[in-house]
Amino acid sequence: MTTIRIGTRASALARAQTSWVAERLGPALGVDVELVNVVTEGDRSSAPLTEIGGQGIFVGAVRDALVRGEVDVVVHSLKDLPTVADHRVVLAAVPQRGDPRDSLVARDGLTLGELPVRSRVGTGSPRRTAQLHALGLGLDVVAIRGNVDTRLRKVASGEFDAVVLARAGLVRLERTDAITENLDPIQMLPAPGQGALAVEVAAHAARLATDIEQVLDDPGSRATVLAERSLLRALEAGCTAPVGALADLADGDDGAEIWLRGVVAATDGSHLVRLSASGRPDDAEGVGRRLGEDLLAEGAARLMQEQAS
Repeated sequence: MTTIRIGTRASALARAQTSWVAERLGPALGVDVELVNVVTEGDRSSAPLTEIGGQGIFVGAVRDALVRGEVDVVVHSLKDLPTVADHRVVLAAVPQRGDPRDSLVARDGLTLGELPVRSRVGTGSPRRTAQLHALGLGLDVVAIRGNVDTRLRKVASGEFDAVVLARAGLVRLERTDAITENLDPIQMLPAPGQGALAVEVAAHAARLATDIEQVLDDPGSRATVLAERSLLRALEAGCTAPVGALADLADGDDGAEIWLRGVVAATDGSHLVRLSASGRPDDAEGVGRRLGEDLLAEGAARLMQEQAS
């Protein structure tokens, strides 16, 4: 294989993420790299993600192109991946994770706490909506769609007082100058897998998967996102559910351990369940599953059902 075709959505962020992978993969494997644009249903529609099937709609078309052999590799924002396994593909690598936090972009350089009551804050995420309301700041949280530049323009034009975006995306687009505050996970837990990339190949491409893993995979990042996504799977929740999770690797009394925090909140912020769990990195999936079960025992299912109704 002298040329590797990497499938990507055509958005600026998707291409930036895919280019980052291509710049490392090509030289390491001694091959040329070609980026191939794939149009998804989510790109064609302006409706809210919760109405058209969630962020998983961005993944399906790109994966289909991979399975059909139109591309050799695909790159996703890992937080967009459905938790149900697709046995047609293999997760070849989770590169070193970017900053998982959410960031505020607000008018006049304001922080979240400085925004006046009834300020219009834009987000397309039920998770962010729920946690913003739970802070009790009296903000008017409004649904928003569009790429990063579109959302930033809505703040610059005065249509919104602020928007909340993933910091990692702003870093990859070199737009950190727009950030007025990085939100502490104590205030807002990020989406499971936020800040991480997923590099997939077709299930039959075992040799290519091994080569990519050796070049790009970061075991620590893979373990933390595995724990977070295992929690999401235990909750039987999709990537647009009002669920936040963040796993960190830390030094414990008996060696390295994973510390996982999770939250499930009512969209209006009136109720939330927040718990944590820890365990060995080689049991990342078990840590996530157990925390998901604990959240369900504390009423998480009812909160998610209220959001879906």
